[in-house]
Amino acid sequence: MSYRAPLDAFRRSMAVIGAERLAQTERFAEATPETVEAVLGEAGRIAADVLAPLQRPGDLHPARLENGVVRSAPGYAEGYTAIAEGGWVGICAQAENGGMDLPQTLGSAVGEMFASACLSLSLCPLLSQGQIEALEHHAPDWVRENWLPKLVSGEWTGTMNLTEPQAGSDVGALRSKAEPVGDGSYKISGQKIYISWGDHDLAGNVLHLVLARLPDAPKGTRGVSLFIVPKLIDTGDSPAKPNSLRVVSLEHKLGLHGSPTCVMEFDGATGWLVGPEHGGMACMFTMMNNARLGVGVQGVGIAEAACQKALAFALDRKQGRTPTGDGRGPIADHADVRRMLMRMQTLTAVARMICLDCAFSLDMARAAPEGERGRWADRAAFLTPIAKAFGTDAGCEVADLGIQIHGGMGFVEETGAAQFLRDVRVTTIYEGTNGIQALDLVGRKLADGGAVAQALIEEMAEAGVSDAVLGPLRDATGWMLGADPQDRAAGATAYLDAFALALGARYLDRSAALAPGDLRAEALAAYHRERHLPRIAGLCAEACVGAGTLYALAPEALAADAAAS
Repeated sequence: MSYRAPLDAFRRSMAVIGAERLAQTERFAEATPETVEAVLGEAGRIAADVLAPLQRPGDLHPARLENGVVRSAPGYAEGYTAIAEGGWVGICAQAENGGMDLPQTLGSAVGEMFASACLSLSLCPLLSQGQIEALEHHAPDWVRENWLPKLVSGEWTGTMNLTEPQAGSDVGALRSKAEPVGDGSYKISGQKIYISWGDHDLAGNVLHLVLARLPDAPKGTRGVSLFIVPKLIDTGDSPAKPNSLRVVSLEHKLGLHGSPTCVMEFDGATGWLVGPEHGGMACMFTMMNNARLGVGVQGVGIAEAACQKALAFALDRKQGRTPTGDGRGPIADHADVRRMLMRMQTLTAVARMICLDCAFSLDMARAAPEGERGRWADRAAFLTPIAKAFGTDAGCEVADLGIQIHGGMGFVEETGAAQFLRDVRVTTIYEGTNGIQALDLVGRKLADGGAVAQALIEEMAEAGVSDAVLGPLRDATGWMLGADPQDRAAGATAYLDAFALALGARYLDRSAALAPGDLRAEALAAYHRERHLPRIAGLCAEACVGAGTLYALAPEALAADAAAS
């Protein structure tokens, strides 16, 4: 079965979060229902007809490095051209730079469809979109005037270069250096790893955002600056020339084979400062926060694609006696297969609405009346780690259940079911691991005394979510506010999962209420209520246990049984 865009699901989800309010603002007045419908329809067509056929070829014939040049997977050039020429890279970019200036809510829906169709290729424009936002906020005027339009149009693409061999999640440990030349430029030297789409043959140039240290930089993240380093130096004053950087190698990965993951070496490459000296982390986080929501959306995209494939298989495959019909129905009639299908559908729906609600909050932080923007920004910040972690965890679990429904054929690569899990697995790792997202939630995002958390809990209460669900969540929030940092960290993931499931109750109940008589909406809400919500009390209890049992054994004692044998 080929992927088909779930347009009804997007319409329903946008109604649930109240996205129609965007068109009532001055900023997004052009996002009328007619525009939204046209954008969703055309993006769905491109996803299904142009990108989805590239999913399997990219896995079988991955990107490769030939004589220092990265060659893309078959058909990717044509697929990227369709994305760029359709204006999809700049769907949310400012109009003054050639963008559509449409809401992030709509951009997230488009991003999900592209990820469902071909995650490896969709990652390329996603990185450009994050860079566009960072440059809109922090780049020098000449960069915004001369280079941003080329990123927005898709003529050029962008990357982010944070990770080094000794500095993964600990960005402050990076060693890359930046030496001022005296003419406003810098010489950038160092090696970066895990650089998605660090080089390719899809576009005319690649702009790298690189974190590096100036000679007088203090230690840690306070000493990190951000630089823009092009593959080809093209300032408009003279013909473009190659910069002093190269791809050392491509990583051999579990999945995402069509997406080249590069080891990049900068050897005195020319770059320019973005933002203030030693202010690189704040600038890069503009891109990373955009990307974290985008990665959550990637998880939802794979979940949707895995749902479609598993359901098609379950409706076609006959095996054993079934409790309905003449006893020889499809495996979808078996209770345990039905359990898996319902869990897949429900997790996907909840994750989608969390991501869209986060995007909607980001939009309202820019478009709401001035006095309300801070509240919306805080709401978006709180939802971002939940969207990233729950969206990608859902993508992994749904893809895994899809393999299980396929049975032995799920373990056989020719069905394509396994590729979903291999491709989506990294989304729980990059752009900040899901453990880091949970720590961010119980750390920075509760640093306001729990004000945003409590406001969201009250939103759920007003929407009719029961106190049996919200009581444990309130208690866990209070416990987190008073707990030792190590104890908070030990329960962070459980707390994030509990909050996400509680949000799901609000979304699914409202979805059913907005469509009385819609059996599917009612069934998903009931499944979530009966099978997911009882888990919240247990997750909240786990969140409040503390770190004691995690540290009951010294590290060397963890291997004691193996050593004894």
